[in-house]
Amino acid sequence: MSEALLQVENIEVYYGLIKALKGISFTVNRGEVVSLIGANGAGKTTTLHTITGLLRPKVGKITYNGQDITKVPAHKIVTMGVVHVPEGRRVFKDLSVYDNLCLGAYTVQNKENIADNLAMVYDLFPRLEERKNQMSGTLSGGEQQMLAMGRALMSNPEMIVMDEPSMGLSPLLVNEVFKIIETVHSRNITVLLVEQNSKKALAVSDRAYVLETGNIIMEGKASDLANDERVKKAYLGA
Repeated sequence: MSEALLQVENIEVYYGLIKALKGISFTVNRGEVVSLIGANGAGKTTTLHTITGLLRPKVGKITYNGQDITKVPAHKIVTMGVVHVPEGRRVFKDLSVYDNLCLGAYTVQNKENIADNLAMVYDLFPRLEERKNQMSGTLSGGEQQMLAMGRALMSNPEMIVMDEPSMGLSPLLVNEVFKIIETVHSRNITVLLVEQNSKKALAVSDRAYVLETGNIIMEGKASDLANDERVKKAYLGA
């Protein structure tokens, strides 16, 4: 029996009077890659922001590692082992690559651990080591995505939440990003992925949920959803 790491129960989120999430529930088990797929405006980013404490649900409950985190502030959720790689990279463009990575380790007290984490990130992303003294704003889109992922890994996360990691990248870099997701997962890190490229997302995922206008309309094994005619027609360009 799989152990639930994250449980989202019946959450409702509003922007003013607009109900963005209409009582969604789902589970991410320890060690899984789980994808949320759906069209723009379906509520995927809102879901991630609510899990990581950037938004508060009006109704419902979020449990992580058996603890209720529904009202826990975002910075404390990071110390509990959940990191967020936001849509659009959000690197600190006026700081060097090295400084961006060090900021990712602000919750790590032991300097030896920080050095080990930095070595691991440089091993995963050799280009970041080559450019460690470069201003982050001068990096290419692909390199900024690597930096955003590397910065997240600096805090020794148990779970990474990724929002549109392949957005705006060339096909070659998209393939690279998905290889990195698989590598991150191979290090026993649980991954919750929001991604417009549904085909690629389902290919790297164990399970997936389909969101439509704030509701989960389908769920199941990623391989089953990838072969489902409705999913193919709506999200896989079949």
